[in-house]
Amino acid sequence: MTEFTHGILSASKSIYDNNKGSILRTIIYTIGHFAIAITVLMLVADVSFMIALTDAIVEPLANAVWYFILDKLWTAKYKK
Repeated sequence: MTEFTHGILSASKSIYDNNKGSILRTIIYTIGHFAIAITVLMLVADVSFMIALTDAIVEPLANAVWYFILDKLWTAKYKK
């Protein structure tokens, strides 16, 4: 393993260890959002599954980033 690869893995582990709760909540939120978005698009907008799936993947990923940032700000403000 190169020093660069070791550094990336070490940094990733540190980020994960310091953000486990936020990362888990973000993943659960994102999976739920995929399912909800597909269902709503197919029922309300009457689009095909593939179109709904595409939108349901792209839009929640952007929301996941936003939620992670919001959660980090929120927990930092109310940390005891």
